[in-house]
Amino acid sequence: MSNLDATITLGAMLFALLSFATGRSRAVIVGAAILAAACVVQWRVDGSHWRFWPVYLLIFLGCLPWADRRGGRAVQRWTIRIVQFGAMAVLAACWVFVPSPRLPSPTGHYPVGTAIFRWVDADRPEPATDDRLDRRNIVVQAWYPTTARVRGRSSPYIDGLGRLPDRIAGLPNILMDRYDRIDTHAVMDAPIDAERPVWPVVLFSPAYGASRSFYTSLLSDLASRGFIVLAVDHPFEAAVVQLADGRIASPIERFLDNDPDRLLYMSRQTSLRAADLDSVLDELGETRTFGRLAGRLDRDRIAAVGHSFGGATAVAIMGSDRRIRAAANIDGTLYGALPEQPLGNRFLLIESDREETRHSRLYLQGHLRLASRMRAPGYRYAIRRANHYSFTDASLTLSAPARLMAAWLVGGSRGTAETVHATNDLLVEFLDASSSDMAARMAAAAARYPHVSGGSMHDAAVGPARAGEGGGAPGRPAP
Repeated sequence: MSNLDATITLGAMLFALLSFATGRSRAVIVGAAILAAACVVQWRVDGSHWRFWPVYLLIFLGCLPWADRRGGRAVQRWTIRIVQFGAMAVLAACWVFVPSPRLPSPTGHYPVGTAIFRWVDADRPEPATDDRLDRRNIVVQAWYPTTARVRGRSSPYIDGLGRLPDRIAGLPNILMDRYDRIDTHAVMDAPIDAERPVWPVVLFSPAYGASRSFYTSLLSDLASRGFIVLAVDHPFEAAVVQLADGRIASPIERFLDNDPDRLLYMSRQTSLRAADLDSVLDELGETRTFGRLAGRLDRDRIAAVGHSFGGATAVAIMGSDRRIRAAANIDGTLYGALPEQPLGNRFLLIESDREETRHSRLYLQGHLRLASRMRAPGYRYAIRRANHYSFTDASLTLSAPARLMAAWLVGGSRGTAETVHATNDLLVEFLDASSSDMAARMAAAAARYPHVSGGSMHDAAVGPARAGEGGGAPGRPAP
């Protein structure tokens, strides 16, 4: 919510209280005039919007003759008061629960550019649809360092703005109707910085059902620190994805009758996601796919990173593709045979607070088995007072009062900005392939935050699950 929007909202609520207390007084008429003028300015700046309908209603009601408490029938007066308080309640709810998110600015040395690439993998059928001619779409958004001299429009926050499906991740699309105003702190189609001939590459995979956009804070900040981040959407699983032909794809889940815990389904989805990342790796050097970015990708320094189910995907792709030199799993459960594979390259596990997220037995036991089979250095760090969603932009979709309420109810009081900064401080040291003292540098990065603890995966034991912990909700990956 902009400063103008907030001012009008608070002004309308104060106006309603004044109208209720004094009736149609001179002060109320003056207040109505000031509010009306502010609304005209708001119309000129942002256009009319449904969130301000309660404001218009309050101005109208406050100026009606029967709003004067000294006259009119009691039924009329109390009817208008009830409507006024209802409009105030709607206005307060819009202010608290439906703000336009403000993302934290990247903290790295470089300004950030971004570009979106979409293509069709002709060799892979699309398993989510019934059309035998459908082929798998690959959608990638690149975040990368650019120069301070570049100016241009901010990249769109989410695919399909203006033609979104009715519901996105279970929420009505009306809650996202102002997402076109979000500043992503990245210039669309900006040239890549010429400081280096090539830049290290990070392949990023989102959580189950999440779109790449929900990680804009994390990914833009990582790019500002000197990486090309390729965030991959997984069509028909992600909340919303625009395909290469312009269609908007929403989730299609094909659960199996003999798979009540969805473990086989999640294992198959892991393989599908890993194949998506393989398709991206196959195209890295192709100008027809990545344009001028293709020649700036350091194909000798490619890491896979993911959050939640995307973390399992990162482990899967490193285990199956030698082009991946490192993998980082952010709070993700390992499905199928993933815990049994001996990882030959370095691995990092970043966790939210176990007391707040209550990681499942499957999560804890899987990482314990993975640690016992590792053939390369492995590290684990935990961030206290961060929950499973603190690595995403989720909390930023709420206003400050609503964030406080959510932190009290479900945890995550650390907040997105601080969690992202701590996570990327660890990732930068971990992804520095030239570092011979990686363990010491990661320990130094963690020491900057009193709420971050950890070290070697073998020293910082994953530990058993607490009694009563399960494996997550059916159809969703366990945290």
